[in-house]
Amino acid sequence: MAFEIIMPKLGVDMQEGEIIEWKKQEGDVVNEGDILLEIMSDKTNMELEAEDSGVLLKITRQAGETVPVTEVIGYIGAEGEVVADNVASAPAAEPAPKVEEVATVEAPVVATQAPVVHEGGKVRATPKARKVARELGIDLAQVPGTGAKGRVHADDVENFKGAQPKATPLARKIAADLGIDLASVSGTGFGGKITKEDILAISAPAQVKEVAAAPVVEAKPEKVLPEGVEVIPMSAMRKAISKGMTHSYLTAPTFTLNYDVDMTNLMALRKQVLDPIMNKTGMKVTFTDLIGLAVVRTLMKEEHRYLNASLIDDAQNIELHKFVNLGIAVGLDDGLIVPVVHGADKMSLSEFVVASKDVIKKAQAGKLKAAEMSGSTFSITNLGMFGTKSFNPIINQPNSAILGVSATIQTPVVVDGEVVVRPIMGLCLTIDHRIVDGMNGAKFMVDLKHLIENPMELLI
Repeated sequence: MAFEIIMPKLGVDMQEGEIIEWKKQEGDVVNEGDILLEIMSDKTNMELEAEDSGVLLKITRQAGETVPVTEVIGYIGAEGEVVADNVASAPAAEPAPKVEEVATVEAPVVATQAPVVHEGGKVRATPKARKVARELGIDLAQVPGTGAKGRVHADDVENFKGAQPKATPLARKIAADLGIDLASVSGTGFGGKITKEDILAISAPAQVKEVAAAPVVEAKPEKVLPEGVEVIPMSAMRKAISKGMTHSYLTAPTFTLNYDVDMTNLMALRKQVLDPIMNKTGMKVTFTDLIGLAVVRTLMKEEHRYLNASLIDDAQNIELHKFVNLGIAVGLDDGLIVPVVHGADKMSLSEFVVASKDVIKKAQAGKLKAAEMSGSTFSITNLGMFGTKSFNPIINQPNSAILGVSATIQTPVVVDGEVVVRPIMGLCLTIDHRIVDGMNGAKFMVDLKHLIENPMELLI
């Protein structure tokens, strides 16, 4: 029996994935663990491994297609095995009850989910479920699945073994088609086994219901675009950004605090540590690294715990974090992604430089794993390199705040009663007002400003 390859659900919010490239082609031999294809999930590319060994019999969804999670995208089976075209191309769906000798009945319907089977008889099941079924001698076609779209899991097979009364395969099939619970049927076969006749005996008299003809829908004329207009489909990344930003903007009542920070001392510190960190790590320390570490140190103060928090349980409770997983927004040619430096509060400056460069490099190459782009407790985004003076960043949910870093500009300021020119950087803190009030946000910014302007404290 051929095994299905499905579009996996790699994250809680993942609804669909885009196929980037098939690494194997139809007819290729596949071993368990081989890379089958590359997909884009939300905002990052991921490689999908084979769960079974065999031959790649059929590819049903091609590169460039966006596919809902759990939908079949191909089949692996024995060499020479044939997968029907209509089976391979059809999305998984529950089969409609068949009207043969037995017509539509008004029998009591039990709220149980029958296994979802393709038209060619292929049951949707996990590899482990298939293995358990083989060991127990159970026909997967008879096992109700509790997974997405009726997918059968190993627990379903185990539960089925001890829960089902004895019945012939044909009796089980007819009962499933008619929605009849086998537990309510008395068997007249050998040893009390339920037969086809037992199922038909409790069904209502034959009565075929006429199906109303579907209304005829006139085809809409193709929309003619004005000259110079092109319509392109949204990429999976753009859809994810659109969904996430819309949710954040419409859900959280926010406000933004803007502060000017004197970068004189931080710039001097960077010059001092540039060569030592390069010699130790092989990587160049950036202002984003130094500002990021300053943010982490400030967040770890008890009085700023609500800036490092999340709303949970439909905004009924606040989750306070005693660690900092710092999200760093990375702009790509076709979108934005936020890789996460996990455990940043435990890192020294050189460790933070290595960790941040690692996830940023993976983000730019589209090689982030799901865990490396989730779990942030606070995020920063830097548009300073583009000369941006101020902006209102949108919070990366479920964080309670996000810090925007603007350009550093030589600015006349008054120091000790004299006008001098200093490198002044703008910081923009957007806050979820449901968790943090203005006074608390301002106190956080005062402490962050102090740390950036006195950066030797970062090394203590």
